[in-house]
Amino acid sequence: MLNDKTILITGGTGSFGHKCTEVILSRFQPRKLIIFSRDEFKQYEMAQKFPTAKYPCMRYFIGDVRDKERLYRAFQGVDYVIHGAALKQVPTAEYNPTEVIKTNIYGAENIINVAADRGVKNVLALSTDKAANPVNLYGATKLCSDKLFVAANAFIANDTTRYSVVRYGNVLGSRGSVIPFFLQQKPTGVLPVTDPRMTRFWITLEQGVDFVLKCLDRMLGGEVFVPKLPSMNIMDLARAICPECETPIVGIRPGEKIHEVMVPLADARNTLEFKNHYIILPDHDDITPRFDESPGERVPEDFEYSSGTNPWLLTVDELRDFLNGQ
Repeated sequence: MLNDKTILITGGTGSFGHKCTEVILSRFQPRKLIIFSRDEFKQYEMAQKFPTAKYPCMRYFIGDVRDKERLYRAFQGVDYVIHGAALKQVPTAEYNPTEVIKTNIYGAENIINVAADRGVKNVLALSTDKAANPVNLYGATKLCSDKLFVAANAFIANDTTRYSVVRYGNVLGSRGSVIPFFLQQKPTGVLPVTDPRMTRFWITLEQGVDFVLKCLDRMLGGEVFVPKLPSMNIMDLARAICPECETPIVGIRPGEKIHEVMVPLADARNTLEFKNHYIILPDHDDITPRFDESPGERVPEDFEYSSGTNPWLLTVDELRDFLNGQ
């Protein structure tokens, strides 16, 4: 799929970008693989890991998705865009709302328009479970971004560019997730827990990259792809990491939920279930997904894919094995 193609990853110096680059270089021979981000030091570090001398296809572009003119330069000759750039920290978003809106919403709009003008084939935007029934600004901006990418298939007046979204849960061990925090706190003998009822979906970086690349190949435009993932309970995670640690309850942070949702109840009427994933279809179009040999089955009207009711709940031992395998 990606052989002799030019791929651009926005926010490419993040944890997803590193893993995605590693996977693409190991499986394909792209013409160019462009890392687009605004942090020159992270680009310098990434260039040490993936030097152009060893990987001639690698390109490193300093730029911000807020800067439409820079995107015009970067998207020249690009076949595929994986849009991962975003401001993602929930507390930061609550305190700096206008900055998050500029990146997550206006940046998405820039990606959509420039991709169409440059004739990009497929644009796949990375989303989050926090975009489903959002209760914080970060989730609200990502929901708006998702809506923009889905709707772009209807209002972009060309037959070249297609836009879809991948939505998944917390990435195991990524920056800002609870696992690095718990591991840091482990020597103190205390793991602060927000709420003992809290659950989350979990996915590894490699699983996330695999799913994204499959969706990039199979997307028709307008789909929101949702993988089937295991859930974990926060108390079980604490016991898996340090069973002897104390777990004082400190209360949830502003903008947090007890449980996360990836397919809201309101989207059930547009949702198809497949063996390993769901696809939320757009309202504006009638598409037949070609992800599997199976055409998929409509979920019940009262369906909701929530980490709190997910039948695939990891046990303490499974969580421990999950962590040891990373």
